[in-house]
Amino acid sequence: MRVFPKPWGRASAIAFTSTIIAVASLAFAQDVADPHAHHHMMKGMTMTSTADYALPAVMLVRDDGQTVSLKNAVDDGRPVVLTFIYTSCTTVCPMISQTLSQLQSELGADRDKVHLVSISIDPEQDTPERLREYAKKFGAGPEWQHYTGTVAASVATQQAFNVYRGDKMDHTPVTLFRSAPGKSWLRFDGFVTASDLLHAYQTSIASN
Repeated sequence: MRVFPKPWGRASAIAFTSTIIAVASLAFAQDVADPHAHHHMMKGMTMTSTADYALPAVMLVRDDGQTVSLKNAVDDGRPVVLTFIYTSCTTVCPMISQTLSQLQSELGADRDKVHLVSISIDPEQDTPERLREYAKKFGAGPEWQHYTGTVAASVATQQAFNVYRGDKMDHTPVTLFRSAPGKSWLRFDGFVTASDLLHAYQTSIASN
C-alpha cells in the first residue's frame, strides 16, 4: 500500500514562510553592512565561458608613466591574463591580485612568457605612482603591468570586456585569458585560482 505524505497544515506553512523571510532578511542585512558580501559568497564558484572582444582604440598610462595604446599593450604576442582592479579596494581586488601573484610563482621559468595586465576602474584616484605602490605589495614582476588613464578610456575598456557596472563598488571579479592575438578570450566570472589560469596557459601551449 502506498503512503502519501499529508498536506501541510496552516501552521506548518506559516512556519516555513517565516523561515524563508528570516533567511532573506539576514542576507539583505549582510549586503547592507558589507557591500562586497556577495563577493565572499562567490568564492569557489567560478563560471567559465569564451568570448570575442573588440579592443577599443584607447590610450592608457602604464605604471611606469608611459602612455601606450591598449591594443599594443595586449597584442604583444604573448598569452595575456587581464583583470580589473582599483587600489583602494579592500575585498575583491586584493584577492584577484593575490591570485596573479601566485600565478607568477607557479609559472616558474615561463613567467616572462605571459603578460599579466591589471587595469584600474578608478583612474581618477589611481595614478601611476599609486599603481606602482600597489604592484609592489603583490610582488609584481616586469611581466605584470598595471594601467590607468582617463575616465573615458577606463570606461570604454570595461565596456569592451563587458565588465562595466557604473560604480566601482558594484564591480564583480572577472579574469580573462587569451592565448594569442586574434584568439578568443577565456572568461572566468568569480574567483579563479592560479591553478586554473596555469592550466589554461599550459593547455594553450600544448595545442599550438
